[in-house]
Amino acid sequence: MPRKKKSTQLFHHYFEEWANLYKVGAIRNITLQKYRMSQKQITKLVPDLVMSELSRRTYQNLLNKYAEIHEKQTTMDFHHHLKGAILDAVDEGIIK
Repeated sequence: MPRKKKSTQLFHHYFEEWANLYKVGAIRNITLQKYRMSQKQITKLVPDLVMSELSRRTYQNLLNKYAEIHEKQTTMDFHHHLKGAILDAVDEGIIK
């Protein structure tokens, strides 16, 4: 997918594609299920967030929403799942 199209892609779709590419076959099934749960939470909390709108502020707002109903360690795990995908999106030039 061209970079321009990727920047208008929904974040939860990007995360799902990223997890399929980088995590399937590389991690245990139970860990993969946790990534799938993170993807469901992204879809629930920010269903319309496109990659080009992803910034420090929008990301922090997402984490804050998640943290409202989850424990600190669970929120940190969620953050670490998303962080990998976001850093790759930066490396790919999809987001700054």
